[in-house]
Amino acid sequence: MKDERGLYYHPFPQNTHVRMYVRETGEGTCFRLWNSDDPNLWEEHGWVSYDAIRQASAMYKGEGFNPNEAYDIEVARELLRKTS
Repeated sequence: MKDERGLYYHPFPQNTHVRMYVRETGEGTCFRLWNSDDPNLWEEHGWVSYDAIRQASAMYKGEGFNPNEAYDIEVARELLRKTS
């Protein structure tokens, strides 16, 4: 899907208030989270490269926010492929 911020998907399909935006940069595929219930989130957290997400995922201990659920590289690649 696409809007004025760019390409996005819903990382948690049951919650359409949350969107994960994706783009391709010199750093590779990058992600940025947006939540309509938390308007400051977009400004507080910038674009994050997939490499940085993989590093964070390695530290995930199974509690709280699961980066492996939210940041889906396959979905991101498919979105980017369809629009190129």
